[in-house]
Amino acid sequence: MIVKNDNLNKSALAGLLGVSRQYLYYKHLQNEKDWKLKVRIEEVLHNYPSYGYRRIAQYLKINKKPIQRVMRMFGLRAYRRRGRKFKKNKHQSEISYPNLLLQTMPQYPNHIWATDFTYLWFKDRFIYLCTVIDLFTRNIVGFSLSAKHDRWLVTTAFLDALRYNPRPEILHSDHGKEYVSEDYDNLVTELNITRSMSRPGCPWENGYQEGFYSQFKVDLGDPSRFDSLGELTAEIYQTIYCYNHKRIHSALGTSPLEFAKRHVFAYN
Repeated sequence: MIVKNDNLNKSALAGLLGVSRQYLYYKHLQNEKDWKLKVRIEEVLHNYPSYGYRRIAQYLKINKKPIQRVMRMFGLRAYRRRGRKFKKNKHQSEISYPNLLLQTMPQYPNHIWATDFTYLWFKDRFIYLCTVIDLFTRNIVGFSLSAKHDRWLVTTAFLDALRYNPRPEILHSDHGKEYVSEDYDNLVTELNITRSMSRPGCPWENGYQEGFYSQFKVDLGDPSRFDSLGELTAEIYQTIYCYNHKRIHSALGTSPLEFAKRHVFAYN
């Protein structure tokens, strides 16, 4: 829940949050600076997907250290062909939206959500995990598990996020068939949520989710070590809970939920 308090000045707010007054200004300016650099990096990757942080720094004519830091912060990485050819979607959908993340920076909790899914190999089959992340707090606000990756997988995760959170202003995803289904699109539209999509062939434009999945799989470990699907499911719930409540996020300096608490008074 976001609390509105128009009478709270910066000094009083800093006291409530337990930080210095300068912290409130610095964080906002630094986040905006990082966001603008992220957008510049994404534009380079759009034209040169295989560029790593060194060549991106050379292309932009700036120091490689901030490039490396921002790419790590937003889950951006070079994409190289690794033995398998890229397959175009044979069933192109008419549903398409521009990538609003190239022009809009998340300003407060529940401003922008992003969603994606990944797969986990368990015994002799894949289990699919779909998550919804708040881009401001980096909190996983909803998720779902399924043996299939279809519109129900992504819809269930989205509805799970809406159970305990107000609807976002913007919902970002890629152009996967699950997200361009008519049922999913109608649901989001009826809730008066603005949709945003990564450009086709630009998976780094949803780097938040990719960054989360990369670390999540390390924390989870080998799924096949569990004897049953129920045990794996319980561990997935526990791993996401620890990520939200306990794990220190490198971009935030604290856990996502603790970060949200510190900013709950500052935004309308």
